[in-house]
Amino acid sequence: MAEIGLVRFAQVAMEVAAAALPLYRTKKSNHRFTQPQLISILCLMRYEDWTFREAEVRLAEHTELREALGLQRVPDHTTLFYFLRRLKEGTIAQLLAETIQRLPPPPSGGTTVAVDATGLAPGAISTFFVKRLRDQGGEWHRWIKWLVAVDVPRRSVVAQLAKWGPTNDSATLRPLVTAAVPVVPIRQVLADAEFDSERNHRHIREVLGATSIIPAKRGKATWRRRGVRAQMQADFPRAEYAQRALVESVFSAVKRKLSARAPGRSLETQCLQALLLGLAYNIYRLKPGVGHRPFIPLMLTVPS
Repeated sequence: MAEIGLVRFAQVAMEVAAAALPLYRTKKSNHRFTQPQLISILCLMRYEDWTFREAEVRLAEHTELREALGLQRVPDHTTLFYFLRRLKEGTIAQLLAETIQRLPPPPSGGTTVAVDATGLAPGAISTFFVKRLRDQGGEWHRWIKWLVAVDVPRRSVVAQLAKWGPTNDSATLRPLVTAAVPVVPIRQVLADAEFDSERNHRHIREVLGATSIIPAKRGKATWRRRGVRAQMQADFPRAEYAQRALVESVFSAVKRKLSARAPGRSLETQCLQALLLGLAYNIYRLKPGVGHRPFIPLMLTVPS
């Protein structure tokens, strides 16, 4: 369990969601619960690693938590599930950007962004099944791969992707850092050798106008490297590249304090759970009342 209290986390989640999202998705939506309330509950689920049924039980038991969320009644676990199914990746990215706006401003001239990936366990798969498969000589080869771009000075996720693993992630660096550009001004991009390619260097330097530092280690030892990769091989800036290790600290904090799983029975659900994990981590690092106007809980009057 993380050390930040549930009520405080819920307050920050509601502040972020209320500033970024309308109360209801459409005019014909059922007005029992608002979008900020439901997305905040999903973030709480990621924060405490609850299932949908556990979230329903915990909310029913916790009066202060319901008050922080402005709830007069507890949503059913199916309500939370179907809201997750309707949730768009763009909505999560919008909320992620809102969390970044509430942090202290980045350094003048732009910030350093580190890119890396880690694996998350698909929680719907029985650990007994995986162990039995291994005992029989087999191997479970699939998991959710979570790729993030981290603002190094502020230790926050500024862009993220989720997909099935294992895969080669070199081509994902370009859309990932491009998605981070509207969120933070980028001065420098750090990535490990998995993302080594001349095309990635060119995109960062020519399209984004930033500096790229990626070790030139892909390919055979006999291959002759050209362009920026040759510069990386001849004179690698090790002191600046050392900051990349801080993205590993972010992964460690997420898995120790929040969750190491992306639960769900479908790839789509697991990817959404991975993206919500990044959002919950950013909310975890914020303080109530920082940034935009203070949030006033909306107590809905629901007919009995």
